[in-house]
Amino acid sequence: MSLDTFVQLFRPPWAWREFLFQTWFVARVSLAPTLMLAIPFTVLTVFTLNILLFEIGAADLSGAGAAIGAVTQIGPVVTVLVIAGAGATAMCADLGARTIREELDALRVLGINPIQALVVPRVAAATLVALMLTSLVTMVGVIGSFLFSVYFQHVTPGAFAAGLTLLVGTPEVIVNLIKAAIFGLTASLIACYKGISVGGGPQGVGNAVNETVVYTFLALFVINVIATAVGVKVTA
Repeated sequence: MSLDTFVQLFRPPWAWREFLFQTWFVARVSLAPTLMLAIPFTVLTVFTLNILLFEIGAADLSGAGAAIGAVTQIGPVVTVLVIAGAGATAMCADLGARTIREELDALRVLGINPIQALVVPRVAAATLVALMLTSLVTMVGVIGSFLFSVYFQHVTPGAFAAGLTLLVGTPEVIVNLIKAAIFGLTASLIACYKGISVGGGPQGVGNAVNETVVYTFLALFVINVIATAVGVKVTA
């Protein structure tokens, strides 16, 4: 299915309307969880890091720590959690419901490839939304770190801003975006496969959604570790 999806991704006709609808759908179910996860992750990370920096007399470097945390870890991890827990499950449930109602068989009878009509738009939409989500999480992380450090832990605003680019530059941001795109692509492929291969009626749809969460979490955390290690080697 994944190979067929990649082939159909570059073959017309493209389902633009379905792509736009799925982009809005995935963004709608993922936006609120993203914001609610990004803020506590940021506060916890920055609070712990700043305690260490204060102890060694390096509070002026809190901006550098916040930037590298938000760009390299908080952004990708929150994206993993949201894409796996919200976006992929909603996608799997939608396709699973269509499968048990035999809509996919009806499309095949009409000569329409379900992969091209349903899977490709969802994969492309999830990849795009993952890119947008990690950008949003990174911005929320940096801004939240600044507010928490300056107003609660009394770090100098100028020193915080000056330290943002000490350890993080364009290569780290590019690696972050590539990781997010891989996360969205992987999660959507797993969700679509489980959705179109579901069986056993409504209970089968529920089981497929649960399996999607587990498989997506496992796959994305492994990818995150590998991509982080490769990114560190590339940007070193």
